[in-house]
Amino acid sequence: MNAVNDSQGGGAGVTRRFARHAATLRYQALPPVLVELLKQCVLDTLGVSIGASTLAPEAAILAEYAKEQGGKPEATMLGFGGKVPAPLAALVNGSLGHMLDYDDMGESGHPAIVTIPVALAVAEKIGGVSGRDLITAVAAGTDVMTRISRAIDVPDWTMTEGWFATQLLGFVAGAATAGRLLRLDEEQMENALGIGFNQMSGSRQMAVGAATHMRAMQAGFSGQGAILAADLARRGIIGPKEIIEGRYGFFRTYIRGREPDWAGIVDGLGVQFPLVEKHGFKVWPACAYTRTTNAATLAMRESHGLKPEDIESITIVGGTGGTQLLCEPLEQKRRPRVSIDGKFSIPFTTAVMMAKGDVTLRDYTEAGLRDPDVLAMADRVSYRPVSGPVTGKGGSADVSRTSVEIVTRDGRRFEHRAGSVPGDPRNPVGWERLEAKFRDCVSFSANPIPAGNIDHAVGMTRVLETLSDATELVRMLA
Repeated sequence: MNAVNDSQGGGAGVTRRFARHAATLRYQALPPVLVELLKQCVLDTLGVSIGASTLAPEAAILAEYAKEQGGKPEATMLGFGGKVPAPLAALVNGSLGHMLDYDDMGESGHPAIVTIPVALAVAEKIGGVSGRDLITAVAAGTDVMTRISRAIDVPDWTMTEGWFATQLLGFVAGAATAGRLLRLDEEQMENALGIGFNQMSGSRQMAVGAATHMRAMQAGFSGQGAILAADLARRGIIGPKEIIEGRYGFFRTYIRGREPDWAGIVDGLGVQFPLVEKHGFKVWPACAYTRTTNAATLAMRESHGLKPEDIESITIVGGTGGTQLLCEPLEQKRRPRVSIDGKFSIPFTTAVMMAKGDVTLRDYTEAGLRDPDVLAMADRVSYRPVSGPVTGKGGSADVSRTSVEIVTRDGRRFEHRAGSVPGDPRNPVGWERLEAKFRDCVSFSANPIPAGNIDHAVGMTRVLETLSDATELVRMLA
């Protein structure tokens, strides 16, 4: 790739077009399918954030820190109640939303968790934000994030290059979201994107397995920085320009490969929203790399009538990158010490699925991690790599090459590779399943929520576009 000056190259003007798009996007331009999806994202994000308030050991530490900082009581801390300054609320709620590893997924990482906590915090701060305004702001942020990500043409980029896309792109996506609610004009929006970019960070050199797990907080960092970026831009601070296409912009700093398809990044801007085709919800509370093996194990369990006592061995076959990282070292993966270890273990999570026929939040609690039936099954799970190049991106090729092989005690042998998993765009889940997930999550709230309030919150989310005050939803769950 040839180095170019900021003003040169086929990508000239991309950042400015994103800024114009985010600043001028209107609810009327959003396709109904996107509106419905984003309402589901709001419900899902609220649920997983509230659930983390007791299930994640670092949640209370972070909430206490935010309270100790003082300042204007602008926005609510989900699960705990009480208000703190909006940037701190985004730090807490964005972190909570990622602590259970149960939040949504997209080609760009986890788009809802870096936009919805930002939108809710800003909405509470400024007041007068309708449901339509909230949806539009989230649409702007997630669209910017998804479009940047889909132009990355490096196989399994986040694993092989060591970047955490959720945090990296979250600074920009969140700035677009906050800027739209603050009604920034095109110039101010470009400054907000630039200020967000200047804070950009997000390495996979994380404290995996530590009691206080830094990975979860990365979404909170980007949310806090995004509100700062938009607020400073509103006050007149000038940010760098051309942060997507510039010589030292995103692609030439973080993606050192071929020139991206610049035209493709902005093709259909304001009319087409690729999030609809790329977005997925998690129906099992663990790392995305466990979903394919979960789906394959469950399919064989059900189609062949397999019971836990029938199993002689389970072998995870193939997959590199994330799959291998979640399978090795095998003995440690069979015996996770803390919740996040279990969520990042394919052997343990596969054992849960075979032993119980489902994987739930309770399987990663202290009792779940010590379940003797699950641990006995985990001892029967192993991993066999299959050589070959990874040709896709974002881990998609890795998981699509992964299968599960089961041998029974009576000598039968089965193998299955899941073509899709529940929650993927090709296999979507509807409101009913997402509502069940939401109710399960909020049952763990540190600040117990009355059943009637939960019912009302579900109902309000379904008709979010009709609310004159979107923050009524937050008050119902506080």
